[in-house]
Amino acid sequence: MKDLRILFMGTPDFAVEGLAKIIEAGYNVVGVVTAPDKPAGRGRKLNQSAVKKFALTKDLPVLQPTNLKSDDFETQLKSLKPNLQVVVAFRMLPTKVWKFPAYGTFNLHASILPEYRGAAPINWAVINGEKTTGVTTFFIDDKIDTGNIIQSKEIEIEATENVGSVHDRLMKLGGELIVDTLKLIEIGEVRTIPQNKEEDPKPAPKLTRENTKIDWSKDTITIYNLIRGLNPYPAAWCYFQNDEKLNVKIFDCEIALKDHKEKVGKLSVEKHQIKVATKDGYILINEIQLPGKRKMKVKDLLNGLTVENEAYML
Repeated sequence: MKDLRILFMGTPDFAVEGLAKIIEAGYNVVGVVTAPDKPAGRGRKLNQSAVKKFALTKDLPVLQPTNLKSDDFETQLKSLKPNLQVVVAFRMLPTKVWKFPAYGTFNLHASILPEYRGAAPINWAVINGEKTTGVTTFFIDDKIDTGNIIQSKEIEIEATENVGSVHDRLMKLGGELIVDTLKLIEIGEVRTIPQNKEEDPKPAPKLTRENTKIDWSKDTITIYNLIRGLNPYPAAWCYFQNDEKLNVKIFDCEIALKDHKEKVGKLSVEKHQIKVATKDGYILINEIQLPGKRKMKVKDLLNGLTVENEAYML
């Protein structure tokens, strides 16, 4: 049995579950590396990462390097004497950092690798209409998400499920997989599998203004998958042309597949929903956000909004 001294690296909520499960399982966490505090809100008050907030409740040493290649960080790293590093939703590590521990550095990625390498794997799995996804642990190498696979676990994606729900389920599954992987490393039973270099896996690029905009000329299912793959964050957006042209975000919606002769993007109101024509049906919007406003139910919005006959989504 190896005596593990774990240094945990992560930043968002998704990473907190992994750290919590490691501690619950009784492992020795010698420290936590997370992003520096950032000014947020109108008062520009410094905001701590989710991982830092949790680590402080457990009295763990917290490192917040601005430069992972710096001599200062290397000195701090050596002082903690980790022999294993666990990474969840963190920056790309310099070679000298991931090679530092005797037992290596492994990462938890929110997809079944080699599919969906990149920054937004959960979003893209839903956007692409996948029926399954999962989590994978792998040893880090010098490229992004390409290292040898240790373990993976899979879940089904429901046909109407949004990315927020999938995220939360993968977060819990990921915490379990990290502990399973630690057990294998602890007893020296790790058997890794190289990622298939012959495959052409689907990518998971960073979400941008361009790739989150709704194209109403697409088919209904494609539009629906984009909306649920970006709900609740960062949200799919488009232009709402009514008496003025507004930039709006679309959240919860439903679909109706049916033939019609309406122009694509034509908007109407039906049963407390905004109904938008697509080439093979309709998107029925239940939640929307107007500029400078909070997300709201469409039925509440319609109480104070007149939808013109020539209203469109663009």
